[in-house]
Amino acid sequence: MPDAPLLVDDRDGGVRWLVLHRPEARNAVDATLQAALAEAVRAAAVDPDVRALVLTGSDPAFSAGGDLSRFDDDPDPTAFRWASQELSDVVDLLERVEKPVVAAVNGVATGVGLQLALACDLRIASDRARLLWRESALGLLPSHGGIARLVHLVGLAVARDLVLGGGDLDADAAHTRGLLSEVVPHDELHDHVTARVERILRRGPQAYAAAKRVLAIAAGSDQRTGMLAETLGQSLLVTTEDHRQRLDAARRHRASPRDQS
Repeated sequence: MPDAPLLVDDRDGGVRWLVLHRPEARNAVDATLQAALAEAVRAAAVDPDVRALVLTGSDPAFSAGGDLSRFDDDPDPTAFRWASQELSDVVDLLERVEKPVVAAVNGVATGVGLQLALACDLRIASDRARLLWRESALGLLPSHGGIARLVHLVGLAVARDLVLGGGDLDADAAHTRGLLSEVVPHDELHDHVTARVERILRRGPQAYAAAKRVLAIAAGSDQRTGMLAETLGQSLLVTTEDHRQRLDAARRHRASPRDQS
């Protein structure tokens, strides 16, 4: 359905691409796209045939943020808070998926579009990507994790510079600040993301899921609590068949004559 606001593309190896597809609005998130994205992420999270998710936008943008039509009427603060929390919940879904979730940032990302990218495990960007903090131009502040998540990712000093300084970052500057994992030529973005996801999927899926959960715990707790979570996770992983098979393979590899030469 080329006119659908979200395109779902299943590719080899169990990798599902979710493409924000409102190019006429630079993939701004309206109510229809919000609902479609939430449904797609929830479905992928529990689908055993889906091993990884990639989130991207229809060129030329990743996402211009929330659709401005929601500000057309005088908002009731209570209703606005409820609607805003529902949109935040969609962003949070990406962090809760216990599978690899990669953002292929193909262009401008701002507002909730930027938060969708920051909620992914990795962000691989085209050299045409730009990250923008423009909420203050509307008399607003970043939301949906736009401040809280940013502080966790890059620290208070950098977050202050970006949010209060009105910073716009091109891809290289965003990579330097730690907001992007990699930057590649635009025409190579899809192939590079595909190859990176293939490498990630060589890891044990249960180990990946546990590590993702422990990272989230560690980000919001003290070191001792984080270490306790590590131990609990590890104690469960050592009982899995995946661990036993991978351990046997590692032992065979070490014992091979080639490795002893």
